[in-house]
Amino acid sequence: MAIEVFNRYEKKYRITDATYQKLRDRLSEYMESDEHSRDGEFYTICNIYYDTPDNDLIRRSIEKPVYKEKLRLRSYGVVEMDKKVFLEIKKKYKGLVNKRRTKLRLSEAYEFIKTKELPTLQPYMNAQVLMELQYMLNRMEIQPALFLSYDRVAMFGKENKDFRMTFDRNITTRRYDLGLHYGIYGDKQLREDEWIMEIKIDKAMPLWMTKILSELQIYPSSYSKYGTEYCNYIKKQQDKRKQSSLIIETPVSAAKNRESA
Repeated sequence: MAIEVFNRYEKKYRITDATYQKLRDRLSEYMESDEHSRDGEFYTICNIYYDTPDNDLIRRSIEKPVYKEKLRLRSYGVVEMDKKVFLEIKKKYKGLVNKRRTKLRLSEAYEFIKTKELPTLQPYMNAQVLMELQYMLNRMEIQPALFLSYDRVAMFGKENKDFRMTFDRNITTRRYDLGLHYGIYGDKQLREDEWIMEIKIDKAMPLWMTKILSELQIYPSSYSKYGTEYCNYIKKQQDKRKQSSLIIETPVSAAKNRESA
């Protein structure tokens, strides 16, 4: 059964494909691929991030507050309406990440978020998490804000199953067609030879991992997929406004020049 509630610390790194290959060779002694990434194969994760009309959640998040939260709907690959997905709240307090999620059919998740009414409880649902989600939906105006997908390779420690590492690439985003059933398309966030590596730990990082990171000169890099997309989105909006302003002002300026002549 998939974990529905857990706490952990997460450290992120931005690495090249060459570094990824070197790292995978070194990790083979200590880690193994999870059930979705056998033989180093990736699997695709799709998300819909929800936010207020003013993007309050992501705006607060990128300010790096002591506490922040996100609401997202997640599927593994593209799914149809009758397939199960995860609706989850991701909270972070002083670096500790808490994720609480429940399974729902995609149609049930859409309806729950739209109406804020609890679905008829089914064996695959987590009743406590559903009530927490309902509380969040009721205390703020929430709407779909972003589709975000990526290809992932995941590993866990041979001696400590709670020690996990993920490698994400091909990050794809869009702010239209905001549904998990539409497919994967949109803007790319990274170069083709880049990965976002994430180390997920419940306590201290193993010494062997610290040694490998040091030898390969891999250093932490603060990175948020949603945060990066939002910053890029705002910049594009600002550029559009500047361009529109230039188009409007140019004829006026030309008329003034003629009057001066």
